[in-house]
Amino acid sequence: MHYYLIVALQGFCIYHAYKTDRPYYWFMIIFFIPVVGSIIYLITQVYNKRDAEKIQNEITSIINPTKKIKDLERQIQFSDTYSNRIELAEAYIDIKDYTNAISQFQHTLKDKDHNHNFARQQLVLCYFEIENYTNAVQHAEVIKDNSDFKGSKYQFCYGLALKELGRVEEAEMQLKQIDRPFSNYNERLDLARFYIEHDRLSEAKELLNEIAEESQHMTKPNRRIYSNTIAEVKRLLKSL
Repeated sequence: MHYYLIVALQGFCIYHAYKTDRPYYWFMIIFFIPVVGSIIYLITQVYNKRDAEKIQNEITSIINPTKKIKDLERQIQFSDTYSNRIELAEAYIDIKDYTNAISQFQHTLKDKDHNHNFARQQLVLCYFEIENYTNAVQHAEVIKDNSDFKGSKYQFCYGLALKELGRVEEAEMQLKQIDRPFSNYNERLDLARFYIEHDRLSEAKELLNEIAEESQHMTKPNRRIYSNTIAEVKRLLKSL
C-alpha cells in the first residue's frame, strides 16, 4: 500500500510540474528522490491551505478512481445541476467509461440555459472512442464552425470519423487543419498514415520528415512524452 501511495504522490507532482511548466530540475528531484523530493515540491510549489483538500482528493482519485465517481453520483442525488453532471461525465472519461460519460453529457443537452459546445465536443471524443463514428460526426457538425473547434482534437476526431465512414475528401480537409509545426505530433503522424493508406507516399514522407526534424529540437520532457511517436515516424520513413 505504501508503494502505491508513493507512486501516486510522484505521479501527481510530475503531472502538476508538467501542466504548470515548472523547470526541468523539478522532474529530476521528484523522480530520483521519490518521497522527499515530492514533499519538497508540494511544500514549495503547490501547497497552501486552500489547496490542501484538492490535493488530497486528486491523490485519492489516482489510487481509487471509482471513489470519485461514487461521490459525484451522490452529489447529483443531492443536487442535480448542469455543472455536477458535467463533472461526473468528465470523471467517467478519466476512467475510460465512455458509455456512461455519453449518458451524462447527453443529459446536459436538455438544459436550455447553457451553451452546449463543451458537451458536444466531449461527445465527439466519446463516440469516436467507442467507434460510433456516425454519432461522432453528427455532434461535430453542430459545432464545426466554432472558433475553438478549429485545429482542436475534436476536429481531428471528426476527420478520422469521416474517414471511417468513407467520406475521404471531407476527412482530409479536417485532418490537414491539424498539421501545424512543432505541435500535434500524434495527430500529424495519423495524417501521414492517412496519406500512406491512400497511396500518397510523397506527401506522407514529407510530413514524416518534418516531424523527424522537429523532434531534434524538442525539450527533454517532450522527447520522453513523444518517444513512441518519434520511433514510429522513423519506422515509417524506413519503410517508404
